[in-house]
Formats: sequence, C-alpha cells, structure tokens
Amino acid sequence: MKTGSILTASGQLEYARWGNARQDVLPVLLFHEGLGSVGLWKDFPERLAVATGREVVAWSRHGHGDSGGGEVVHEVDYMHNEADLLPAVHEALGIAKGHWLGPSDGGSIALIASSRYPELVASLILEAPHIFVEELTVASIAKVVEGFAASDLGERMKKYHRDPVAMFHRWGRIWLEPAFLNWNIEKLLPAIEAPALLIQGYDDQYGTMEQIDGIAAVLPETTLLKLNDCRHSPHFERGEAVLDAISLFLQEKS
Repeated sequence: MKTGSILTASGQLEYARWGNARQDVLPVLLFHEGLGSVGLWKDFPERLAVATGREVVAWSRHGHGDSGGGEVVHEVDYMHNEADLLPAVHEALGIAKGHWLGPSDGGSIALIASSRYPELVASLILEAPHIFVEELTVASIAKVVEGFAASDLGERMKKYHRDPVAMFHRWGRIWLEPAFLNWNIEKLLPAIEAPALLIQGYDDQYGTMEQIDGIAAVLPETTLLKLNDCRHSPHFERGEAVLDAISLFLQEKS
C-alpha cells in the first residue's frame, strides 16, 4: 500500500493505493460511505486488488479520515458538491478514467458524478446506494444519532478520523433535516451511460431493494446482486460473494 496526500483547490486529501498501476486495464476508485475514510476500508482494497489484478485507489473526503476540511458544513446538496470535486481528484491522482466503486453515500456521489462527468467513469459498482430518501433510512439514522452520546462509537472512530464527533454530527444532522426528505437524484439517471453492478443486502437497515431496482429500471446495462444475510456493508458482510461478482463484472472490461 502506498499512502500520501493530494492538494486540490478545495483542500488537502489523504489517499492510499494498492496493487500496481497497469497500462492495459483501468484502476478501481473507492468512494467511501457517509461515515467512512481510507482507513475504514480495512483490508478490502488489498483483497480487491488481488482479486481483480487492478490498482485500487481510495481517498478520504473533506472532514473525513486525515483529510482537511473539519469546518465543512453539510447542506442538502452536499453529495452533489462532492461529485463536482471528482475531476480535480482524478487530476491530482493522475488518473484519467476508472471504475468507480461506492457504498451508500459513496454510491450516490458516484451516480451524480457519472451523470455530470461521463468521461471519467468506465463503470459503476454500487453497494446500497441512495437515489431517494426512505422512511427506513431516516428512522435508522435517527436511532444511531440518538444513541451516539451514550455509545463508544465516537471513541472507536478516533482510529479512523481526525475529528470523528464533528464528522458524525454533520452526517446525522443533514439526513434528519426536514428539507432532506425531498432529496432525490432519480432525474439524473437517464444521463448515465456506464454499465453498473448493483449490490444490496436483503437485511439492509438503511435502504430497501427499491433503490437498486429503481436504478436498474433506467440505466442501459446493469447487473444485480441481491444478498441474503447481508445488511448495509456487503463488502464486509458478504465479502467473498462481492469480490467474486466484481471480478466477473470487470473481467471483460478495460
């Protein structure tokens, strides 16, 4: 693993790279979830690099991990704003195009960005992405937010974030804002041309199959993987099945 930082117009971001860059195939870029960071991918990137034979690259968004931007404020369009940083991130990493893999918020950001910057993305690998807000999602987040102070979650996240408490409350606050109930990116889907692998667990506590079914109904080329005994983190909870599906999906792609 190689680690470092890149400087974009919006600030400094930590990054990590696994495997070796190759001329004949494109890398896989990892878009972390709402509470994620480079460190919270744990051993998945290394396993993915081995399974696919591709370079795997991850970075922490502003205010996550060891990236700058602790003063970041999440508004209703925060995922759209993150999507608009992708061209600068690609340029700073020296990557012209790649396969984008994103769980949860990261998957939503990948969808938004692929509708705006199709030249950057070869394919989408999305785990439990959100395209609209469900009551289940809000109820589950509210439960986590309500119990945060009495839990050890903040202490445990210190290993992965410079300021975990501020990061957590930015995320929780916006998802529970009344205005966020109307957040919806379905109108962006027709502009997406990239093939997509869509993964969701039947026991996901933050979203239903309506999310990936809604994407599959619009995108021109999709593969669905619906997993039993799986909640909101398929790459951890059903890691082998996810790695097998990704490897097969990327097998015939550049």
